[in-house]
Amino acid sequence: MTRSAQDYHKLTSYDRFKLGGHGLDWGTQPNVFKTYPGFKTISLPQVAKWPETPLSTLIRERIRSDPEVEVNKEVLGRAIILTHSLTAKARYGGQAFYYRSVASAGALYPFELYVGTCNVPGLDDAIYHHSVSEHALTAIRSGDILPELEEAVQFDDASPPTAVFFITSIFFRSSWKYRDRAYRYNLLDAGHLAESLALAVSAMGLPFEMNYDFNDQRINRLLVVNEDREVCLVVAKIWGKQPPRENGSKPLEQARKSLPRASAVSIRETDYPTINAAHMSSINIRRPEEGAPHMLSNLGLSIPPGQPVVEMESWPEKMTYAQAVFKRRSSRNFAETSTPRDILWAFLEILCKGGLGSTYRGAVSVGVLVQNVDGIDQGFHVLDTEKQSFSLVKGGPLMEAMSGVCLGQRWLRKCALHFVFLSNLAVLHERWGNRGYRYAMLDAGRLGHRIYMGATAMQLGCCGIGAFFDDEASKLLGLSEVSEMLYLVAAGPIRKLA
Repeated sequence: MTRSAQDYHKLTSYDRFKLGGHGLDWGTQPNVFKTYPGFKTISLPQVAKWPETPLSTLIRERIRSDPEVEVNKEVLGRAIILTHSLTAKARYGGQAFYYRSVASAGALYPFELYVGTCNVPGLDDAIYHHSVSEHALTAIRSGDILPELEEAVQFDDASPPTAVFFITSIFFRSSWKYRDRAYRYNLLDAGHLAESLALAVSAMGLPFEMNYDFNDQRINRLLVVNEDREVCLVVAKIWGKQPPRENGSKPLEQARKSLPRASAVSIRETDYPTINAAHMSSINIRRPEEGAPHMLSNLGLSIPPGQPVVEMESWPEKMTYAQAVFKRRSSRNFAETSTPRDILWAFLEILCKGGLGSTYRGAVSVGVLVQNVDGIDQGFHVLDTEKQSFSLVKGGPLMEAMSGVCLGQRWLRKCALHFVFLSNLAVLHERWGNRGYRYAMLDAGRLGHRIYMGATAMQLGCCGIGAFFDDEASKLLGLSEVSEMLYLVAAGPIRKLA
């Protein structure tokens, strides 16, 4: 039985000599679109023009303290579309496949997006589910959500939020393919969606606060999900420039008994007790008084003095932030070619600048494997986001070895940059208990999404890797026994398709 997040991570580590293959049961392939049959949907507004803001501007800005606009149906709709949209359609094996603006392991999309509204013109106060397939909202519970929310999420603010987003994950969508290891991808994918939301509301000129700490059971019950199948992982509060509410909202209505059934995504679902046990082990919240740990100094690495991260006047961006949202793809056709140094500096600034909107930045550290970047030694470097410095820890060619660690995926050899997200599991547990594992994996996903967006804006390729031989990765990078590579995101120039 999994007793801790550290146990879970070790139990689901891949070993080259123990990894067995398994086939997929295509008869139980999960539905990637959650639906609420019989519930009324509200179409989101069509948008003719998007913000011209560069990604660099959004990343460099601090989280706003005062809203620039009122949150109405149109503004909320624009933020939702920028957060999570279908961007293209293809056909594989006679079936339709839809590309999305947010990356997901195996294109299984375990995440779901909900929003609760509080005095939003054009929308009743309610809990809505975002139907990405219909470009619409489904009202699943009407009424005032604030009393329930205040019981579940700590409110330190003078004014209540105008809207509250909830990001959930449906376990079986990922475990259908990845089995017990799937909880890792549930967390990473939710982190991708969380950062997409953070960028979207920033582009709308709205202050926000990401929250990983909340009463799990109360939030899951507020959303009326089946907690054995679907759980909330992130809550985000949004403030708008709202006029005072003229009339009080009606109390939140009782949930319909049919709602939890919507969390089922297949005619027959296999239960993976290891996943449920890992998640349940992390329901308690520990709030230490001292500051966050300097995770980089706890990885077992000998880190020499580094060079300062260069803050350039402008990044080599080829498109706006909004254009990058709709153009984002996972790419593997990397070209083994010389990469301008400005590209690396842009990525490092993406990882250093701007608030994540949570208090857990210290839960994960960033390393970079570099190859064929002008003026930069090849090898394993680490990024100190506090000092904003970049240090070479291990020189020499490492891409070939890392491609072998990543289950022999040969295309990784030609990539210019491997961003690796690292953490000490013992430090996580000592400081935050089992919930610390959530913090690290969610933030790794969020930072990974930034890499995706930066790569897209600079017309580079990008692809995230969550499957690798865990112990081999730690040994290659020289990490301590209790330190782990949580996620790898590859980025760099790609071959132009004919």
